[in-house]
Amino acid sequence: MAVKIRLRRMGAKKAPFYRIVVADSRYPRDGRFIEEIGYYNPLQEPSLVKVDTEKAKTWIANGAQPTDTVKALFKKHNIL
Repeated sequence: MAVKIRLRRMGAKKAPFYRIVVADSRYPRDGRFIEEIGYYNPLQEPSLVKVDTEKAKTWIANGAQPTDTVKALFKKHNIL
């Protein structure tokens, strides 16, 4: 099972809001997931990122691969 840490799109049309989730890579983007570890709101100024760092580090240590976008968010907010 290839596990990814990725964004799940929520919110209304033209008002995106994302949840950072751990999911099997075979599931659809907004489909089933294993665990929710945070959220990201790009519409606020500055953009709001809230992540449970302990859970994120645990999942990465267990082999979960963050997507490029999530990896950039983690680096920007000193989680990785």
